[in-house]
Amino acid sequence: MPISHSRRHAIRTIALAAASPTILLPGCKSAPSTIKIGVAQPLSGNLAALGQDLLNGVNLAVAELNQEGVRVKGKQVTLEVVAVDDKASPDTGKEVARQLVDAGVVAVIGHLNSGVSIAAAPIYAEKSIAQIAISTNPKFTQLGFPTAFRLVANDTLQAKAIGSFSASKFPATKYAVVDDSTPYGRDLALGAIKELTAAKKDIALKQSFDDKTRAFDELALQIKADGIEVVVTTLSDFQNLALLQALKKIDYTKVFMLGGDTIKTTDMLKGAGIVSGLYATSPILDAKEFPAGKAFLEKYLASYKVAPAYAGHYTYDAMYVLAAAIRRTESAKSEDIVQVLRKIDGYAPVTGTMRWDDIGEQRYGVIGVSAARAAQWEPQVRSDSW
Repeated sequence: MPISHSRRHAIRTIALAAASPTILLPGCKSAPSTIKIGVAQPLSGNLAALGQDLLNGVNLAVAELNQEGVRVKGKQVTLEVVAVDDKASPDTGKEVARQLVDAGVVAVIGHLNSGVSIAAAPIYAEKSIAQIAISTNPKFTQLGFPTAFRLVANDTLQAKAIGSFSASKFPATKYAVVDDSTPYGRDLALGAIKELTAAKKDIALKQSFDDKTRAFDELALQIKADGIEVVVTTLSDFQNLALLQALKKIDYTKVFMLGGDTIKTTDMLKGAGIVSGLYATSPILDAKEFPAGKAFLEKYLASYKVAPAYAGHYTYDAMYVLAAAIRRTESAKSEDIVQVLRKIDGYAPVTGTMRWDDIGEQRYGVIGVSAARAAQWEPQVRSDSW
């Protein structure tokens, strides 16, 4: 059902400049009346639609949880979302991480970008605040912080999926690999090259851009000149759409495009049909792939009037698992929440369950491959091993 005005008030985004002091005092054992949950995502710029979707998932869960009632030591508490815009920038990510700490959050669901998650991780770790991220670069958990928790499979498995799917799907040998120079894009591209080389594919063209580039006419011409048959890309959706338009302009569209998880968005579906095939590997399975996905999608559409852009069902589930951890603590202190999350086998309403290993990786993560078909991404195959 749509979120009422009163329920929306309980999950409003708090302006940090006017944030109230931390509610949990050091050493305080009694439950507070309000527990603050941080959400740090890109809420402006090129990735705003993805960041807003991730925030929407948390807000939807918090509205339901507050209506249901969350108790700590028998006392009912109110969950309150403190949302900040990390602008997909590592420097801004560190800045807003400090703001969230100062605001008194007990846990953070963030960030989207691997480079931002990695930069902010030490700040959360210093204060024993759980950081639940959808970022996929393996380095996030390799930092060794007990506060780091990843929501999905990492890019080591995703790189294997790119190589394996390419070897079995495309009757082609000449490949181009392009990335956006971020920790996510660069490292996933390097992993893909390793797997493609092992599959005996010829990497005829490799090129890096920054994560804001929108002009790809020169790249399109080079792809045509080199006779590229498959473009493997870790660019963001808006960049890949620009590349597809550049290829269309020079009438070189008999190619396949295979992207990482940042290509699997609703906006990217605008590129369906431009080239011979448009595919995405992703640890983000669509909500509709889960038995409970239909009910979630109905609630999401009723509340926000748009379909999920990316992975709001994962942050929705993360909030439910986090709430379960809070219920199990005696004080709702951040360090206690971290300890519970380390042990929990949490019920996730859409995806089923969330459980982390000793370094904060999901114990069961999969990579799926989907094809863009008109108005939707159609699942092709998925595996937890590739």
